[in-house]
Amino acid sequence: MINIRKLESELWESADLLRSGSKLTSNQYCMPVLGLIFLRYAYSRFKMVEAEILKGRPSRGGRILPVEASDFAAKSALYLPREAQYDYLLNLPDDISVMNLVNKDGHTMISLGEVVNNAMQLIEDQSEQLTGILPKSYADFSDEILSELLRIFNNSALNEVGGDIIGRIYEYFLNKFAKNIASDDGVFFTPKSLVKMIVNIIEPSSGILFDPACGSGGMVIQSGDFVNQSGMNANSTMTFYGQEKVEYNAQLCLMNMAVHGLTGVIQSGDEANSFYQDAHNLNGRCDYVMANPPFNVDKVKSESCESAGRLPFGMPSINKNKEIGNANYLWISYFYSYLNAHGRAGFVMASSSTDSQGKDKDIREKLIKSGHVDIMISVGNNFFYTKSLPCSLWFFDKGKEKAKMDKVLFIDARNYYTVVDRTLNEWSDWQLKNLNAIVWLYRGEIDKYSRLMEEYHTILGSEETFAEQVQVFLEKEKSLKEEAKKAVEAVEKREKKKTQEEYNVKLAELSEMLTIAKEANWLYEKFGDGVYVDVLGLCKAATIAEIEEKGWSLTPGAYVGVAPVEEDGVNFEERMTEIHQELLALQAESNDLMDIISKNMKEMGL
Repeated sequence: MINIRKLESELWESADLLRSGSKLTSNQYCMPVLGLIFLRYAYSRFKMVEAEILKGRPSRGGRILPVEASDFAAKSALYLPREAQYDYLLNLPDDISVMNLVNKDGHTMISLGEVVNNAMQLIEDQSEQLTGILPKSYADFSDEILSELLRIFNNSALNEVGGDIIGRIYEYFLNKFAKNIASDDGVFFTPKSLVKMIVNIIEPSSGILFDPACGSGGMVIQSGDFVNQSGMNANSTMTFYGQEKVEYNAQLCLMNMAVHGLTGVIQSGDEANSFYQDAHNLNGRCDYVMANPPFNVDKVKSESCESAGRLPFGMPSINKNKEIGNANYLWISYFYSYLNAHGRAGFVMASSSTDSQGKDKDIREKLIKSGHVDIMISVGNNFFYTKSLPCSLWFFDKGKEKAKMDKVLFIDARNYYTVVDRTLNEWSDWQLKNLNAIVWLYRGEIDKYSRLMEEYHTILGSEETFAEQVQVFLEKEKSLKEEAKKAVEAVEKREKKKTQEEYNVKLAELSEMLTIAKEANWLYEKFGDGVYVDVLGLCKAATIAEIEEKGWSLTPGAYVGVAPVEEDGVNFEERMTEIHQELLALQAESNDLMDIISKNMKEMGL
């Protein structure tokens, strides 16, 4: 398992190194670093696809035929010429001039920066959608800094990371270096678990997919993965469009798409401001719309919005300056208007939008009465990397079956998550499957639920009930912890660390099985062998009449109620003993520290 935090920290250090050796601003220096990360990740995927190609490669005269760009095109992958491959750049000598290298235009290269610029240009020549996108300012930096950066990014973890890695790293940079950019532009990285949840419920398969606030491309990437994993080719069955006002975000999106072998059309800049422009003329044409737009944007020009159309339920509130003070319902209206007669939409929105008043409420009432609001999911705090704000996931379905037209499925998942660290939560893969299972059952897709149950049984490998297996794993965990403690105490000092590490591996494996058993039990206790029911505190299929009684609120908590407190399996007396011991240890450490401070002060004559 990759320690993504450690990886991000290493990339931070490398960016800081680049900053110290350059005169770039915080807006400028992140792109060259991300360009190297793109290059490293592109190389990892290139080598993976190359290995697949070589497996069935014919030979001639006992020699395997070399791979060609056309081989990679057939697999929707990016081909890298030798001079653009990461290991080639990594292994160049300190003195580039002795190599007598020439760039693609025939000019001699005497610095590593020129060689890296040439690599980026060679890659752009392989991909029309990357033309003019990759950074080519590496000649501004010393060979020493670039060489060190190449070594830093020669990290095996980058071979294993999937999904929107460039977007996540970019978001990390924004948070670390340029919080003003994030706050000014409302640019936030969409957490991967939220993206997966949206894609899993929307279930893209074929047609036009549009993200009007595409950022670094997470929605597109995950949708492509979903389609490919279903046995289809995303580039053959899907057409991807995106709009992104911030141009460097659009650059990252195109880089990210290229790495994942996806093609699409991304518009950026002022002409791609989604408030005022339908840059691709997609109104009423989209099979799927997905987005994580900036929340609570103000000072949006009402006249420009009105003339641009895409407002089937009317305008939100307008102030005396002829501005829209909160653009949330502009986004909501746009997402709805882009859909064709059977289209689905899924997007992230500020929690406050589910029951906001005034013109927002009027728009929401009309939207609900259309029968196309499908699912609403409440998400807890700390899912976003830079902000701790809660949010909601909205889902529209214009092709919803008639039996469901009068209903909306509400899911309150605010208390259902995995803690990553003190400031970050997420949905694990099993939690994503469990939440998705609620939707399957609501839609009557019992076969999908059954397959998930079979998956749980296969992994756990026991005929016992899930509840019984949880208890078994808890007992095994307790026993193994006691065994580990005794084993560490029994060995010599130099062996203690090694022994503890060996047991830590065993405990981690056991903890993973315990987690799976708990998640299986969580789902089975609520839905048994596969029948949707309203679950207090978790989900409810509410009618439009019930929603009207609640003042047209779309807040899940208003419908699902409050669940009874669940037993967490923790022995109270045992835990209190542990806490008491921890407090005593902390007190002892505090006393020792005070003694040291007092001694030092005496030595200084204070």
